[in-house]
Amino acid sequence: MKIREIRAYGLRGRTPEGGWSNELQPEDCVHTVIAVLTDAGVTGWGSVFTSEELVRASLSILKPLYTGESAIEPERVSEKLHQNTFWLGRGGSITHTISGIDIALWDLFGKACNQPVSRLLGGRYRERVRPYASLLMREPEQMAGELLPVKAQGFRAFKIGWGPFGRRDARTDEAIVAAAREAIGPDNLLMVDAGASDAFWPQNLKWALRTADMLAAHNVYWFEEALHPDALEDYVVLRRASKIPISGGEVLTRRQAFEPWLRAGAFDIVQPDVTKCGGISEERQIARTAQAYGVRFIPHGWNTALGLAADLHLAAASPQTDLVEYLTGSSFIDELPARPFQLDADGYLPIPETPGLGIEISLDALAELSRTPRSDLTDLA
Repeated sequence: MKIREIRAYGLRGRTPEGGWSNELQPEDCVHTVIAVLTDAGVTGWGSVFTSEELVRASLSILKPLYTGESAIEPERVSEKLHQNTFWLGRGGSITHTISGIDIALWDLFGKACNQPVSRLLGGRYRERVRPYASLLMREPEQMAGELLPVKAQGFRAFKIGWGPFGRRDARTDEAIVAAAREAIGPDNLLMVDAGASDAFWPQNLKWALRTADMLAAHNVYWFEEALHPDALEDYVVLRRASKIPISGGEVLTRRQAFEPWLRAGAFDIVQPDVTKCGGISEERQIARTAQAYGVRFIPHGWNTALGLAADLHLAAASPQTDLVEYLTGSSFIDELPARPFQLDADGYLPIPETPGLGIEISLDALAELSRTPRSDLTDLA
């Protein structure tokens, strides 16, 4: 089975809020679906956390390297793409685009072997994973209204982040967290994401140390992106002092970038994003390195249904990964699959059993979300 063509479909029109200082608008494209077409008539699907324009430019550069390549050797082919594009800069749009290609190649590998990706990754440690609902922070009096409808859907773990947190004063920060804890009750997991990778993050280590103590008082499960994403030494200090786990790593790409952070002891929980860190091939290497350093691997998943499907398989194949991120209220997760994800009675998601990623793309939804004529997608069925 050979790669015949790779196409990109930028998603827009219903782009969710990101909580960024330069806020996303519905028409902004930050997620792009990848389709790898083969000479056997089988399509593999992936997702890239990058705009369509950058993905298409990257594909034009990568095309001579992937055209005619094996469609069922994801690790080798992805490494070939990485190794031959070092001169364009490592970790940017090229790496992000390779991530989507890699996910699609694993999808094809599973389809060719008639096995779900998680079994090809070495086996399944679990058959279901608990998703945590990922929501933006609002004003304290608005938090119950944000959380209670999601709780009613069956979620039993929640992450709140960005918004006014860390951008106003300590009183507001604690009021938001207290309101969230009251809304979800004492028995559900609550995580807090400061969003310090945002433009011109205003806080520092002393703020993070004080805030970690406050979060511990409200039984917060982890504190995410508490510091600027380049502040390695400060992360080490924070992690040693904090009473609750410190998580991060969503802006890093490839195993080489993660290794110094893991070696230094900067994280209790590492959170690579499969749609930009290098794909499934790279993320499982990061997960194994994390395990060797005693760091939990819980993937970052503010992306699409394809990213979530990849995360479910990675979680199934990783010994200590019992949570995945679920971006609630996103059409790119809820509408893109032909069969939407469904929580079970305990608030868990089953690991897909069907070959590949185990997700069938709704071509009608893809046409609508990517502004592509439906007739142009018929050969992807």
